[in-house]
Amino acid sequence: MDLKFLQNTALFKGLSEEETKAILTGLKYVKKEYIKNDIIMNAGCTTDKMGVVLLGSVTIENNDLWGNKTILSHVGPGGFFAETYGLLQNEPMLVDVVANEDCSICFLCIGNLQELAASGIPGMVKLMTNLLTISAHKNMTLSGRSFHTAAKTIRGRVMSYLNSLYIRSASASKDPAPQTPEKTELIIPFDRQQLADYLNVERTALSKELGRMQKEGLIHFRKNRFVIEQLLHSC
Repeated sequence: MDLKFLQNTALFKGLSEEETKAILTGLKYVKKEYIKNDIIMNAGCTTDKMGVVLLGSVTIENNDLWGNKTILSHVGPGGFFAETYGLLQNEPMLVDVVANEDCSICFLCIGNLQELAASGIPGMVKLMTNLLTISAHKNMTLSGRSFHTAAKTIRGRVMSYLNSLYIRSASASKDPAPQTPEKTELIIPFDRQQLADYLNVERTALSKELGRMQKEGLIHFRKNRFVIEQLLHSC
């Protein structure tokens, strides 16, 4: 049981070791391993479980009948997925959860969360409060993607996405002398095809636009490592 790791996640924030153990038992903790590109959860299925990424990462994808793929989000270590579907239980999933790399996932059966809370398991109120906070953050993440894809041009979508990454990076930084906006390095959690899917653009068109932005001295990139050379909003 990955007790110490889980206690440092947002879901178990503020819970003691004893409370965490009791909750994991009540939620029928199960750990599973996956390799890259494995389908962890399928669209159309129902579930009473949520997943916690212990190692590696997953992507949340929408794959339609015509073979079009849209990446909605990336979930890394300590992150969560399917909590809404797990609570609703009978609601068919509209997304696939795919292993972005080899990963280890903890599954928690949250379908009967209300019954467990009423049973008097220590720490359940804290857990439900944390879960509500997580859901609120998820809503903000999905809203953020809608901002990125609202731009009419590929450059506008790239600028919106990099700007959001910069804001999060600057907010999370504890460095007393953070990087200046004139030259900021960011690591994107997607490869080029995934970034194109996330921004809802063609990969070739995205690559061309990134190349133009690099020639103009706005950015410099190598694979998923980007350096913002100038303020993007000055374009």
